Amino acid sequence: MRKILLETGFSNSEIFCGAGAFEARAKGYACGQVCVITDTNVNALYGELIKKTFPECFLTVIPAGEESKNPKMLLKILNDMLKRGMHRNCTAIAFGGGVVGDIAGLAASLYMRGVSLVQIPTTLLSQVDSSVGGKTAVDLNGVKNVIGTFYQPKEVIVDPLFLKTLPPREINCGLGEIVKYGALDGAIYKKLNENINNLRDYGFLEEITHDCILYKADIVKRDERDDKGLRKALNLGHTTGHAFELNYGGRSHGEFVLIGMYYELYIAVKRGICGGQYAEALKNLIYEVLGAIPCYPNISDAAKAAVHDKKNDDADIALILPVSEGEWTELKLGLKEYTRYLKECVSEFRGLL
Repeated sequence: MRKILLETGFSNSEIFCGAGAFEARAKGYACGQVCVITDTNVNALYGELIKKTFPECFLTVIPAGEESKNPKMLLKILNDMLKRGMHRNCTAIAFGGGVVGDIAGLAASLYMRGVSLVQIPTTLLSQVDSSVGGKTAVDLNGVKNVIGTFYQPKEVIVDPLFLKTLPPREINCGLGEIVKYGALDGAIYKKLNENINNLRDYGFLEEITHDCILYKADIVKRDERDDKGLRKALNLGHTTGHAFELNYGGRSHGEFVLIGMYYELYIAVKRGICGGQYAEALKNLIYEVLGAIPCYPNISDAAKAAVHDKKNDDADIALILPVSEGEWTELKLGLKEYTRYLKECVSEFRGLL
C-alpha cells in the first residue's frame, strides 16, 4: 500500500492505493455517524462486507447505472441523510464506481454545507480517475455533469481487491482512461507499450493505477478548480467521447473515451499536430482495448451534441489533442469544420472495412 498526498490551496486529500488498502484504512470509519452510499450491483457483491466493516453505518442504495445520476436521485440521498439525523460531523462514504462517486460526492458537498467524504472506488475507471480530484456532479436533461461542485474527499481508498469481481468490459472501461493518461504522460505511455500484451494483468493494473493517480494528483494540485489551463488536459478524448455517449449509448464511458480519442487523433493527424510512429502506437493501444472502432451513422447529430460540452468557453468546440510523448495541445473548431472531420474519419474508416 502506498500513500499519495494531494494538497491544494483549498483542502487536502489522502489517497491510499494498493493491495491491503481497504483492510488497513476502512476500519477507521467503523464507528461514529457514517452514511454509506452504494448501488444495487455493488451492494449485491459487497453488501455483507459493508455491514461487517461499517457495523453502525446508515446504508443508502441507488439503482446502478448512469440514469441514477440525476437531481431527483441526489435529493433522495439528501432526504435519506436528513431523515436518519446525520449531523455535520458525519462521514459520507461513496462505495462504488464512477456514478456512485459523483452523486455521493455532490451530496456530501451540499449536506449541511459540506460533510466529510471518503471515496472507496470499486471499478477500474473510478480507481484510476473519477474518485481522485474532487469533481462531483449529476446530469441534467441529457447533458453530462452540468450540476456539480469541486469537493475534495478526505480520503480515497484504492484497492485492487475489487477489480476481481469486474466483468471484462468494466476492465476495458478503466483501460480507456488509462490509455488517455498514456497519451498525456511519457512514462505511462512507455509502460503501456512495454506491457501491451498483458494490459489486463492484475499486477500491472495495480502499478499503472498508482501511476495514473500520481499524474492526476499533480495536475489537480496545481489547478484544482480547472481555471489555469492545466486540468483541461484530462479531457483528452472526452469532447467527442461524451457526444457519442449521449447520442449512441450501448457502451461504457471509458470505451467512449477511447472512441473519442480515435476520432480526435484523426483530426490531430489531419491538422499536422500529431503523426508518425507515435500516432500509430496510440491507435494500436486503442485497438488493443476495443478490438474494433465502431462506425457510427448520423455523425452530424453527435457533432451538434459536442457544442454543449461544458469544456467549451465560447461557440467553438474545444479538443485536447496529443502531440508527442508527454505533450498535448488544445484546438478549437467551429461546428462545421468539426463535423467535416468526423465525416471524413467515418468515410475513410468505411473504406478500410
